Amino acid sequence: IVDNPLGLSWHDSAWIPMLNQSNIMDYFSERSNPFFDRTCNNEIVKMQRLNPEQLNNMTGLEYMLLHVQEPILYVIRKQHRHSPTHATPITDYYIIAGIVYQAPDLISVVNSRLISAVHHLQSAFEEANSYSRYHPSKGYSWDFKERKVPERLVAKKETQREEPSSLFQRHRVDMLLVELTRFLLLHHPR
Repeated sequence: IVDNPLGLSWHDSAWIPMLNQSNIMDYFSERSNPFFDRTCNNEIVKMQRLNPEQLNNMTGLEYMLLHVQEPILYVIRKQHRHSPTHATPITDYYIIAGIVYQAPDLISVVNSRLISAVHHLQSAFEEANSYSRYHPSKGYSWDFKERKVPERLVAKKETQREEPSSLFQRHRVDMLLVELTRFLLLHHPR
């Protein structure tokens, strides 16, 4: 099997028109299906021509039909049976229109969603960063030249006088000047 079976699919065109609930496990156990493990208990039951219900009395790897929505969807579970009443699910496979896929596990789904979210956040931060500008006298500002601004706002903006610095910057500079004056008076009295 491939390193990442989530991108793998399998089908046998000869079977597809006649798939149903009674033969879907035979279809899944075809030799060419890379998802089917030949060492499973299903293969032992099949070779010894035992009743499929004997699987419940065995321990080890097995496949079971989990869900049916005829004629299009079948879900098969690979599990490890520990006792007649206890089995641990390993992987689920779904067959849609005769094509077999491995269902992603929770970690794969969460990982994929996180990677997608991080990618979109990173793209948003990069775009926001591309609009930021810095000028020593004005500080940081945004420059959205690509965005269309209505003409009435452009005319209004042209009539406004551009401020050389922000209110925050003026207060900060005033505070620094007061501190500098205090320092000079303490260390260099007249």
